[in-house]
Parts: sequence; structure tokens; C-alpha cells
Amino acid sequence: MESKVIQPPGVATASPHYSPAILTGGGRMLFISGQGPRDLGADPETQIRETFEQIEAILNEAGAGWGSIAMMRSYFMNMERDLEAFRRIRQDFLVEPFPASTAVGVTELAVPNLQIEIEAVAVL
Repeated sequence: MESKVIQPPGVATASPHYSPAILTGGGRMLFISGQGPRDLGADPETQIRETFEQIEAILNEAGAGWGSIAMMRSYFMNMERDLEAFRRIRQDFLVEPFPASTAVGVTELAVPNLQIEIEAVAVL
């Protein structure tokens, strides 16, 4: 099965050994790697908003939109502090029908100072 890397300008990866997203399944399935913010020194709310903006850039590059998201997983370094802001900010991006979703509190993420990481699967 043929796959295509989706990497819009300005969306970097933490490692050259993975892609920001892969479009596969005959161009119908988009797997978005865990995304984080551009500014790792920003406050948690800014990091959350920037992470959604990174995902939006990937969706746009693939010819998709927020309505294409079927599954979203979010990883929090401090869920107690950030979950309320996450729920509020995601309303600015997600559309009905809302995706299946999982939120997980973790003790460490792959990138130092990262407060949130979000991965998603979209069906185009």
C-alpha cells in the first residue's frame, strides 16, 4: 500500500526518524504523530493552542479538516492543571461529530519541557 508523508512548512519533528503524518489507505487514512507546540517555553494554555494549530496545519496540507478527525489521544504532563484549559481550547477547533478521545496523564514526554502532546487519526 502506498503511503505519503505529510509535512507542511513550519511543522517540525522531534526526530528525523518519523513523519509528522502519513496519508495511506488509498489516500483516505491520515495518521498524525504526536504533536506539540512551537514554543516549548510558553505557558501551558499557549502550548495547548499551538499544538492544535500544528494539527490543523497537517490536516490542511492533507486536504482535510477538523471534521475528519475520528480519534484523538492527548498526553498531559500535568493533567490536573491543564485539562480544563484543554477542554476549553479544543472547542475552538473540533467540530461535530466530535472524535473519540482519550486523555492520559504521563510522567515524561519525549521532548523536554513539552507539557502536552496530541496524536490523531483522520478519515478523509
